[in-house]
Amino acid sequence: MAPEPKKRPRSSSIRFEAALPNETRQADFTHYRLADGSEAEILSWLDDHSRYALLVTCRRRITGPIVREAFRQAVTLHGVPASTLTDNGMVFTTRLAGGRGGRNAFEHELRRLHVRQKNSTPNHPTTCGKVERFQQTMKNWLRAQPDQPVTLAGLQALIDRFRDAYNHRRPHRSLPHRATPAAVYQALPKALPAGSRDADTHTRVRHDRIDPSGVVTLRLGGRLHHIGVGRTHARTHVILLVDDLHVRVVNAVTGELLRELIIDPTRDYQPQAKPTTPKPPNP
Repeated sequence: MAPEPKKRPRSSSIRFEAALPNETRQADFTHYRLADGSEAEILSWLDDHSRYALLVTCRRRITGPIVREAFRQAVTLHGVPASTLTDNGMVFTTRLAGGRGGRNAFEHELRRLHVRQKNSTPNHPTTCGKVERFQQTMKNWLRAQPDQPVTLAGLQALIDRFRDAYNHRRPHRSLPHRATPAAVYQALPKALPAGSRDADTHTRVRHDRIDPSGVVTLRLGGRLHHIGVGRTHARTHVILLVDDLHVRVVNAVTGELLRELIIDPTRDYQPQAKPTTPKPPNP
């Protein structure tokens, strides 16, 4: 009988670690059950070099806009990182979604700040192992507390207590001299984005039909925008040529350019430009 192959020893794994604080910022979210039986989700942002917990927040459900807002809070508190590292969840990236919907809100924010986005390879969960280990440690600590939270506010208060102890008072076995994450994070200069991502554009082609009111819709950054084309083109089949915020609406049959615009991401409806007609001179 042939002997069964043994599992690869953990020591054979190659460990990767950023050389500087803010060189890579890992993120992930996990679930936690409240005392009343309802579910909450916890989003964590962790510095790859120091394991410093930059920001940990809980919500009923983690969505793309929540990921973007939490990232912005971490930037306000700790500066802009050179890169981020996450799994391929839709709240982090749409790269495995076949191009539907374009970049999400978080991806647009990374490009705006020239932050390099890195995602784990599917079926290789150890890529984001540091933040996943942090979440495991945090959840074990939360479950061990005698008074389990009933509300999100109660859960956040416990998370803040754990984060403070983890960052400032708990020696970390993976850090030199068992230092605290805060000590290692503050010991070196912070990395910055390496270069501009202005040339890193997201292009796609979308086929649609203008509705009876003269409007066609387009999703950008996780938000649906309504583009006014005009009632004279109602029910016309069109091709939308999308290059980030630059959009051209073309008649699918004749090739006529019906509208060209730069999307205003702060507005739902994108109105047509008002025609400028000179005022008649006074008699």
